[in-house]
Amino acid sequence: MPYQDSPQPIGYDATISAPHMHASAVEHLLPRLLPSETSPAPRVLDIGSGSGYLTHLFAELVGDRGLVVGLEHIRELRDLGEANMGKSREGKQLLDSGQAKFVVGDGRLGWVEEARQGEEEYGTAWDVIHVGAAAKEVHAPLLEQLKAPGCMFIPVDDDSSGWNQSVWRIEKDEEGNITRKRLFGVRYVPLTDAPKR
Repeated sequence: MPYQDSPQPIGYDATISAPHMHASAVEHLLPRLLPSETSPAPRVLDIGSGSGYLTHLFAELVGDRGLVVGLEHIRELRDLGEANMGKSREGKQLLDSGQAKFVVGDGRLGWVEEARQGEEEYGTAWDVIHVGAAAKEVHAPLLEQLKAPGCMFIPVDDDSSGWNQSVWRIEKDEEGNITRKRLFGVRYVPLTDAPKR
């Protein structure tokens, strides 16, 4: 059911989120995704990039100087996202230009990506962090790597059972002050170690 508005399995105990969830993520992050006077080269970290769909969309939104990194903890899913993006002419161009890339790492630790040549003044922090799996908590490295100002979209467990989750929109202002807003309840796969094989 490729057009059903529900999560779909992509292997390795992972899913691609329902289309309405991708739309909601973009809606809540859009002000920080688009190039602006204060952030002409937006940097986006897409944790749990999975199929690469949302990573590709983010890369189109950040403009020619922006950067989007899709982070996966399973190499085969990292490869899937990159292969999917490379299927279109636009996606291949995003990858070849370095505007989009896929890496393997632990999403709970975030990702440090050095500034590209000529963009050192914009730093290495992320304007946007999107998390596509449910975290047990808002992990400190993610807050540290969020730019001031910056915005994060993250599903978090509401209790220790892992069955109740909410998406939070977390903002860091120019002074580094953090505000959190609960958006709605969800059901995401957990942000965990890669499954044992």
